[in-house]
Amino acid sequence: MATGTGRPAVPLGGDLMLPTGTDLVVSADDGARLSVTMAGPPPGDGPAPVVLAHCWTGSRAVWAPVARRLVAAGHRVVLYDQRGHGTSSVGAEPISIDRLGDDLASVVDQLDLRDAVLAGHSLGGMSVMACACRHPVLMKERARGLVLVATAAHGLSGRGRDRFWRMVLWRDGVNRLLGHPRLGRLCVRGTFGRRPAKAHVEATRALFVATPPGVRRDCAVAVGEMDLRAPLRLVETPAVVVLGRRDRLIVNHLTRAIVDHTPGARLIELARAGHMLPLERPDELTATIGELGS
Repeated sequence: MATGTGRPAVPLGGDLMLPTGTDLVVSADDGARLSVTMAGPPPGDGPAPVVLAHCWTGSRAVWAPVARRLVAAGHRVVLYDQRGHGTSSVGAEPISIDRLGDDLASVVDQLDLRDAVLAGHSLGGMSVMACACRHPVLMKERARGLVLVATAAHGLSGRGRDRFWRMVLWRDGVNRLLGHPRLGRLCVRGTFGRRPAKAHVEATRALFVATPPGVRRDCAVAVGEMDLRAPLRLVETPAVVVLGRRDRLIVNHLTRAIVDHTPGARLIELARAGHMLPLERPDELTATIGELGS
């Protein structure tokens, strides 16, 4: 682990500013360098530390509204850019959900986090689930709860979907379209529920464009190949699953299915909310994380 200098590559202000903290780099075993921000008080007798894993084509800034609230409540908070996103490098191994789960395990282990809550949004939720499935000893020794937000454990390889990912998402035309602020915002507006803040829609557009096309494609293909249902049945860490009822990106029945396959998991449904819950509903997510971490 080394001291880092990289803040998110897309400059974001307002409530998308990260909390003041220390920038670090965690090294994965295949050479990927994961950019990390650690904020809040040092470990002690207060509430549990929290690790936040972000969505596909996002960055740690997507969790900023929640992170600042958690820090204000006394939590030590760790945010990191998943490989290939933000200022994190890709590494030597192909991107897969298992690999992303191992990255999260590296973050928890190298930062020596104990009794932590691991929260993930969308692709980040898949990373949390993969970490829990692949690293049961680490979960038992270092994690006290999981929060899985607007995510799925299977079912994202629908007919024709993989071909779309491979043929479209990496092409230059997508960046030209999304690079136009007005048209780009129209394209990503459907990831939100009712009445999103314009700054949040713009940030989602800008972060998508900032993610390398090859990373977009490889993550999407990895998601299509994922099926964590069987290993989730062996996960013992308490879990809460959160969905927005207007989520059009990951349909609600796939998110609800996580509860069916994870022992003791409970479900929270947020009316009028879409897919981008860390931006749309930071108060509710902060309360859910805080309940597991208090």
